[in-house]
Amino acid sequence: MSETGIRPGDVKRKPSWLKVKLPVGKEYASVREIVETHRLHTICESGNCPNMGECWGAGTATFMILGNVCTRSCGFCAVATGRPSAVDRGEPARVANSVRLMKIKHCVITSVDRDDLEDGGSVIWAETILEIRKQSPGTTMETLIPDFQGKWENLRRIVDAAPEIISHNLETVRRLTKQVRVQAKYDRSLEVLGKVKEAGIRTKSGIMLGLGETKEEVLETINDIRNAGVEILTVGQYLQPTREHLPVAEFIRPEVFEEYRNTALGMGFRYVESGPLVRSSYHAERHIG
Repeated sequence: MSETGIRPGDVKRKPSWLKVKLPVGKEYASVREIVETHRLHTICESGNCPNMGECWGAGTATFMILGNVCTRSCGFCAVATGRPSAVDRGEPARVANSVRLMKIKHCVITSVDRDDLEDGGSVIWAETILEIRKQSPGTTMETLIPDFQGKWENLRRIVDAAPEIISHNLETVRRLTKQVRVQAKYDRSLEVLGKVKEAGIRTKSGIMLGLGETKEEVLETINDIRNAGVEILTVGQYLQPTREHLPVAEFIRPEVFEEYRNTALGMGFRYVESGPLVRSSYHAERHIG
């Protein structure tokens, strides 16, 4: 049995409010063609995002750099864990070229954790941001970054490249962090967010619900994120990617998400996206204003 009280392998039936349309349409097909032609990875696909049809249909995608194999083994994440391939030095130019071809106005970049690299992948991160700036100077950017093991010299490369938003997800409450984010640390993530905010860049973070957390723990976590200076918050429902991942303890009703949204706005967040299907980059283009 897990801390949630559900046996690993159990899969709960999804309620009606979690049903999404299958991805179709001309814009969806166009984005898929560019992604495949330029050998790009997207968290939309690797993370089994339920909003892929909506976002790709709108001509947007969240690019995942530094490969599609992660050095960490988080209990919630669908991205493969293992030994990553060597760094692809041509990736920044390919991603930037795709952003230009797709005529993206607001671009979201994320990556796997690369704890195998001394720089944590931060050099490729910075090169990607700068190359997008070069090829698409009018495009704004959100970077959803790892914690870089708390190493400021690596984090600083992202800060110096100056994307409009730097995002780092806390994912869950303090009590469940060791189970959900095996190699991560709750306070280290808060420290990363705080340092980015001190550097003068708008910050963003997100959490998932339905892993066995209590309402009090959720409110404590939201308050911790706000106290780190974060301006943008996303709150969504955890969905079990496979039977090998952590089980869903509870499907949170839409009205509860709305309650958390109102509470978070009352704490001073600038933007709050809170709902069953909300993911980190959901409506990201709205958070730049």
